[in-house]
Amino acid sequence: MLDSVLPNKHLTDEQQDVFNEIFEFCQSNLKSNSKGLFQLNGDAGTGKSVILTQLFLELEKQAKSNGTDNYFLVNHPELLKVYQDNAGGFSELRKNRFLRPTTFINRMNKESRSPDIVVIDEAHLLLSEADRYNNFEQHNQLEEIIKLSKVVVIVYDERQVLKLKSFWSQKVIDNLVKRFQLNYKLETLRVQMRMQAPRSIISWINDLTNNFKLDSIGKHSSEFLGGNYDGYDFRVYPDAEKMYQRLKQNNDTYEKSRIVATADYPSTLDGKKHFVNEGDFHLPWDQYNYSNVTWAQKDETINEIGSIYTVQGFDLNYVAVIMGPSVVYAGDGRIKINLNAYEDQEAFKKRHDNDLDDIDSAKQAIILNSMNVLLKRGVRGVYVYFHDKRIYDYLSNSAK
Repeated sequence: MLDSVLPNKHLTDEQQDVFNEIFEFCQSNLKSNSKGLFQLNGDAGTGKSVILTQLFLELEKQAKSNGTDNYFLVNHPELLKVYQDNAGGFSELRKNRFLRPTTFINRMNKESRSPDIVVIDEAHLLLSEADRYNNFEQHNQLEEIIKLSKVVVIVYDERQVLKLKSFWSQKVIDNLVKRFQLNYKLETLRVQMRMQAPRSIISWINDLTNNFKLDSIGKHSSEFLGGNYDGYDFRVYPDAEKMYQRLKQNNDTYEKSRIVATADYPSTLDGKKHFVNEGDFHLPWDQYNYSNVTWAQKDETINEIGSIYTVQGFDLNYVAVIMGPSVVYAGDGRIKINLNAYEDQEAFKKRHDNDLDDIDSAKQAIILNSMNVLLKRGVRGVYVYFHDKRIYDYLSNSAK
């Protein structure tokens, strides 16, 4: 799980080519004293973070001789723990160079500093409007980071935007490039590196979360649909408890297997446990993690349900996903999204800027994005349960 962001992980040929391109972009812009933005796109699991961590390690090695001032930012507290922990294993890396974006922006402004190179993992999590609760007073975090820095490198996936207050589109980035007259380059990673799954499974997930379409699974047993697909375990269960018991068996054998759910079940940060109930299945949501150890690393969290905020950016060996009441059967082999059933009020918190043409479409995209991210956590396998029984019934009938 954490190996995926180690700075010394082997790069594929595709990743090495992109790494070389970004490194040369950084050096060229520093040499010419030009402002630059390099954008690396790619679906969940394509290895964007792998490249970024190795890039930052190389930049920090170079900084020993050329004196460049570099920072690594991520707006995800669980991932930040991983990066800071990994930094302890490399003499060239300093933990205080790994920051949350708001901390970086406020610190640089207070100290009137202009760093050289800033790399940003999960840039789709950057705030795109003011959030005074989190001490961000300006309008757009990427804009503020560009103002402060000479070269910015971002990892970006439009399909992983999860909140209205950090709602991004390529149009926003394009406008920033034009406004600041940036040297700009875009590359996209296309090869799935996390999921050891055949293309048919990736296509099933993409059709569900992109096109609202339920593809036929084609395999059937008495307890679930699916099975082994070229070594990858893909199953759809009609019973959440049976799915969970199978996941626990996998966790006993392979470890790093967790159950997660869409945000369709009430949960409040009040120190109390809040449960997800589906038939005989009864487990609490994850609790706020005050530890330096990430939620997904803790053995005891096999007995909790992870949220999108807990597992985004992490690898799991097996993941079991509960699709809650917001995912509804629409008939004719398709799903629809019930916005009123989504319980994550923070995700839909009113956006003050009037820059979204269709707020309901943006909310729907957030739910579909969360489904896509959850379904793409599993290296060895993914199991799925739908609250709406009609979805399983349709898939079962189409598999016969």
